Amino acid sequence: MVNIKLYTAKLSPPGRAVELTANLLGLPLDIIPINLLAGDHRKDQFLKLNPQHTIPVIDDDGVILRDSHAIIIYLVEKYGTNGTLYPGDPITRARINAALHFDSGVLFSRLRFYFEPMLYGGSSEVPQRTIDYMKKGYELLNDALVDDYIVGNGMTLADLSCIATVDTMDVFFPMDRSKYPKLVAWMERMSRMPDYDRLNRDGSLEFAEICESLRLRNAAK
Repeated sequence: MVNIKLYTAKLSPPGRAVELTANLLGLPLDIIPINLLAGDHRKDQFLKLNPQHTIPVIDDDGVILRDSHAIIIYLVEKYGTNGTLYPGDPITRARINAALHFDSGVLFSRLRFYFEPMLYGGSSEVPQRTIDYMKKGYELLNDALVDDYIVGNGMTLADLSCIATVDTMDVFFPMDRSKYPKLVAWMERMSRMPDYDRLNRDGSLEFAEICESLRLRNAAK
């Protein structure tokens, strides 16, 4: 019997990418909430699992994995049945891997530049250049979308990873729908996934509320 523990937070886009993937695979997850604001990720018990103190982390019967991109590949390769989310041919996999790196190195890293000063640095203001830098991600992804999905005309891990980040970005700073038609159409397709709001959009909204509350609290100091 599968018993996968997922250490995560609802506000975490990478954690939500893992939940979206597991849901499509029909994998039950034992969710163990990690309160980032309370510093759960820096406590000794969690650091034994992940010395890098990041979420998500999974414990699959003693197999400990960190980094959402590595985790979702692992879940598909171990538990997937039809191979559509991460096809076996090297060209398609290379393109999916490139998109996963784009999510990690471009989209999510730019999002972090926005929220980390408020969450951990006591900041109440974010430079406009940081916001513009994050919004540039919309343009980059829109221009890369030449098919219905990021890699071809079927949903893959590339889409699951990127939608968790982009949805969060769009809640923080809604994109100009007229500028990014391909990106908007892709987001609409992704939003039709089973349990999309519960597994992704609700977390994006919660994250935005937390950041705004912290911004106001930091400004009042």
